[in-house]
Amino acid sequence: MEANLDNIDFKMAAEEEKRLRHDVMAHVHTFAHCCPKAAAIIHLGATSCYVGDNTDLIVLRDGFNLLLPKLATVISRLTDFAEQYADLPTLGFTHYQPAQLTTVGKRCCLWIQDLCMDLRNLERARDDLRFRGVKGTTGTQASFLQLFEGDHDKVEELDRLVTMKAGFKRAYLVTGQTYSRKVDVEVLSVLAGLGASIHKICTDIRLLANLKEIEEPFEKEQIGSSAMPYKRNPMRSERCCSLARHLMTLVLNPLQTASVQWFERTLDDSANRRISLAESFLTADIILSTLQNISEGFVVYPKVIERRIRQELPFMATENIIMAMVKAGGNRQDCHEKIRILSQQAAAVVKQEGGDNDLIARIRADPYFSPIQGQLESLLEPSSFTGRASQQVARFLKEEARPMLTPYQSKMGVKMELAL
Repeated sequence: MEANLDNIDFKMAAEEEKRLRHDVMAHVHTFAHCCPKAAAIIHLGATSCYVGDNTDLIVLRDGFNLLLPKLATVISRLTDFAEQYADLPTLGFTHYQPAQLTTVGKRCCLWIQDLCMDLRNLERARDDLRFRGVKGTTGTQASFLQLFEGDHDKVEELDRLVTMKAGFKRAYLVTGQTYSRKVDVEVLSVLAGLGASIHKICTDIRLLANLKEIEEPFEKEQIGSSAMPYKRNPMRSERCCSLARHLMTLVLNPLQTASVQWFERTLDDSANRRISLAESFLTADIILSTLQNISEGFVVYPKVIERRIRQELPFMATENIIMAMVKAGGNRQDCHEKIRILSQQAAAVVKQEGGDNDLIARIRADPYFSPIQGQLESLLEPSSFTGRASQQVARFLKEEARPMLTPYQSKMGVKMELAL
């Protein structure tokens, strides 16, 4: 049997399955053909789920081991980007309306934080996996107890040895014919969570591309639109969002499967699982590869970012201007009223005439503000409006993001090239 482990006649197995209508028994018969002397004992005491479920658990574990270095690589690329732009002020948005300033690097850290949560969740889901082991048709190990003539210790030792042989530290102590389908729910839930994170990140990138502040890579001969030659559509990010939505919906399959299993098992789980488990891992794999490709080729336009700040900053600076005037001997209420009138006039220019925000020019022209004319430039310095964003980036990357990447350092060196 050992000599024929890799001697698999897939053509014969396909013919046997067509005849028997049973995938596992088709391979039992095919294996027996290769090992005629062992034919009488192949699959003795076992059930199909001994083969199928244990294999699925191995595949799920190995699938996580493939995804985790990819996720770590994406986080690594984004940490480099966040560090590079930790100090670059940019306009923040709440409700997609202009808000206080942040920095490009700080915004990126919000993305990284979500992905770090996903990294922990994927590691936990992988480490929580146990082996089904040697449990028999309904999970009672009755067939193996009979084989060992009532010796419980030998049954438990066989279960332990098979579990260790498969590379697992523990087996589920109780199962039905299958391992609990709640396990699949946990596995696909963390992958759906990863999908949600990537969808949010790539939505932000698409919005930033519209603002012309940050773009994903765009090839020299790439075409954005068949009709509009000037367009630079963020198609990589759009593809990530599209596939992420698919990934998020796949978790509904194991949820429903777990809820409708009757007693020790019903077979309506099988065909669904063969699609939903594989598709989840394959979908997670390609969106991670695509996001890595995006993060390795970000294009930032500081001048566009600066221009948008100049359009909004005068309104944000009004509180600082009021405080400066009061320190110079002015009356807070009088100053507030002056700025309120000038702000409304400037807003009318922006909204009704399509002009630039000229609030600062109006303040400069008003003699009331002469005591602080020399301070206006410093009061409008964008970096003074970003709070502790730069310091938060440095601390977050040092204390949280980068330490999580240590186990994956040897697997993060390859640049992602995609044939999209």
